[in-house]
Amino acid sequence: MSFTIHPRPTDEQALRLESVSDTSEIARLACTLRDQGFGDTITYSKKVFIPLTQLCRDVCHYCTFAQTPRHLESVYLSLEEVIDVARNGAEMGCKEALFTLGEKPELRYRAAREWLESHGYSSTIEYLGEAAKRVLEETGLLPHLNPGNLTTEELTALRKIAPSMGIMLESASERLTEKGMPHYGSPDKIPEVRLDTLRRLGEGRVPTTTGILIGIGETRLERIESLLAIRNIHDKFGHIQEVIIQNFRAKPGTKMKNAPEPDLDELLWTIAVARVLFGSEMSIQAPPNLSPGVLPQIVNSGINDWGGVSPLTPDYVNPEAPWPHLQELSRATESAGKYLHERLTVYPDYIRDADTWIADELKTTLLDRVDAEGMPRVDSWCPGDTKDPPIEFLDRVAQPSSRSTRLSEVLEQAGNGEDLNEAQIVSLFEARGDEFDAVVQSADELRKQVNGDVVSYVVNRNINYTNICYFKCQFCAFSKGKLSENLRGRPYDLSDEEIQRRVTEAWNRGATEVCMQGGIHPEYTGSKYVDILSAVKNAVPDMHIHAFSPLEVWQGAATSNRSLKGYLQELKEAGLGTLPGTAAEILDDEVRAVICADKINTAQWLEVMETAHEVGFRTTATIMYGHIEEPKHWARHLIRIRDLQKKTGGFTEFVPLPFVHMEAPMYLKGKARRGPTFREAILMHAIARLVLHPHITNIQASWVKLGHKGVAAALNAGCNDLGGTLMNESISRAAGTLHGQETSPDRMEELIRSVGRIPRQRTTLYGDVEESIHSRGLRAMPLDEIENTPARKYERLRTHELVRNQAL
Repeated sequence: MSFTIHPRPTDEQALRLESVSDTSEIARLACTLRDQGFGDTITYSKKVFIPLTQLCRDVCHYCTFAQTPRHLESVYLSLEEVIDVARNGAEMGCKEALFTLGEKPELRYRAAREWLESHGYSSTIEYLGEAAKRVLEETGLLPHLNPGNLTTEELTALRKIAPSMGIMLESASERLTEKGMPHYGSPDKIPEVRLDTLRRLGEGRVPTTTGILIGIGETRLERIESLLAIRNIHDKFGHIQEVIIQNFRAKPGTKMKNAPEPDLDELLWTIAVARVLFGSEMSIQAPPNLSPGVLPQIVNSGINDWGGVSPLTPDYVNPEAPWPHLQELSRATESAGKYLHERLTVYPDYIRDADTWIADELKTTLLDRVDAEGMPRVDSWCPGDTKDPPIEFLDRVAQPSSRSTRLSEVLEQAGNGEDLNEAQIVSLFEARGDEFDAVVQSADELRKQVNGDVVSYVVNRNINYTNICYFKCQFCAFSKGKLSENLRGRPYDLSDEEIQRRVTEAWNRGATEVCMQGGIHPEYTGSKYVDILSAVKNAVPDMHIHAFSPLEVWQGAATSNRSLKGYLQELKEAGLGTLPGTAAEILDDEVRAVICADKINTAQWLEVMETAHEVGFRTTATIMYGHIEEPKHWARHLIRIRDLQKKTGGFTEFVPLPFVHMEAPMYLKGKARRGPTFREAILMHAIARLVLHPHITNIQASWVKLGHKGVAAALNAGCNDLGGTLMNESISRAAGTLHGQETSPDRMEELIRSVGRIPRQRTTLYGDVEESIHSRGLRAMPLDEIENTPARKYERLRTHELVRNQAL
């Protein structure tokens, strides 16, 4: 028969695959489909195997896992034994606790009933729930449960404890339950019984693992029928996260000890057929320990996952087949042209749609462990922390591989200045392994082409004139006041005298810019921002003022009853030089509705910026990433910035600002991730260079968020600017960053030279700085102690309505 990728084969077409004997032909199609859905990444879960009980009421003829009471020292593992195994696994970096057990042994064995009764449990399932709960609470490992068939009540209770469960269909063939066949005498292996449980798991919205066992007497046609039975249930509920193709291994001491095992071609054919049947989005898995020596061939038949691999415990179901060492598995995967990456027991799609698939009790636990794609965080780095970035990525950034990848065409388009679409940009953010290297290398080559080896910085001072704010942004730990999200710290509202003192001190220390932003004080109107400008210009007329986010401009215009254009012209006449592109957060209202619902929306932010450019202002553009959003939102943000820049040309630079989680309200409430991973942070800078080329030529890295080692890496990933020395930094520090308040000019230049680049002090608009000013900054004395003017009570002073966005 002829093959097409779309649409997915119908049941009738699928059944005809039985007659296709050319495995290589199906495998080529399978790999094309796999690559469409999963790219170059092959995943695995680092787990411990916990055999809670090896008693089982079934008597499958190939099984050595099930034992009788007289062959066991204890019929169940004790809670202490369970916790000990899990704790040892956690110390070795495992993230999954795979609970495997026989089916309802208390229905067959008195010893099981007596043990459960003596320990206070009414059933094996109840004990399983307690053991899994203790493992999660005491070790942090995520339970994955394989208890066999379940009632609706049982799976509902277990769903609150375990984010995923599994039940192998093995086969939908009734013939295998007949006398003399492997499932004879095993009531729980009756196909319709197992399919009913699969349906119940779907109804209960449980991310589920299932699959088939091949080589136990079934035909190729029966395999296809079994896969179709799984597919039909998944089509209705969408809950099956992976399909395992497991090859039978003959074991001594079983009735099938002399049965022939399926050969490699049977395994590869079945994997490829499964991929074709399920398409590009389903995860297809094959256990690596059951096929040593042929792992690259298995990859090339269409899998995208190896399943659970344990560095600690054996495969109790197949004890004769040891797990491959992770380095060996990585090498075998790489030899097939793929990159091995860890995953959690729950697949990313289900984590990203946690409201549908994850119990409320587990959402925060999962969110705290994943990146924007739903893949596990594999190191402890996070923005604002003083931990060194992971050495793997520092090495990759310093010496990326030059291997060609599937992204080569997209990278070539970006290098040529062609616009990338959302899907292409998302594919860049998904880059791992050699693809990550390729993205970083392309971005850095573009940086060198556009900016050379010069890295710029500006000597400036941050002045946050008030921390009182009536907006309730869920990421902000800076604002204080009765209407802000948190009430930590003392509210302040700087006097003109303190502002002027700081401006004068900054000028004397070599600053050419003051960067001024603050909370949206309920008492402020548009005239307040004009007064702040006057205070600065009266103190130091030549100081460049980089101030007022689009939110402040919007609020200032609204409270002055002025148009945006008119108010911006007033600010310009009062001495405003440029505007910071903050308050952008994520320019997608789907995200803004969650993190800053009462703030200006995407269209309003873009309107302020376009109007500012029309008036003659240059501005920066930012993104605040790593909290609740996904790569598609990053792509949309970059496209919106790019499109406005093509229209106005008003942005001077793009500044990625990684979310600092430590004190952020939405993180403390369990509603956000802990910032981007280091891989994501590097990719954000690199992809910004690629997507915004040639329209925005300066990409900046924030030392406050990334630390000095982090920005050094970013300089090898497309960045050419390190922003300001700052002198004072309040907003990120309030959120929890530990990277300090100032990087002096001499330290900035030392950092730039350490990566082989040429430092250059610049003005806000990237002009040259006089040598006398540069020298003044290098000789600067320590700062005087700042004084935050205590805020006075203001509730009864307000004469205007509070400006809020009601659209979201």
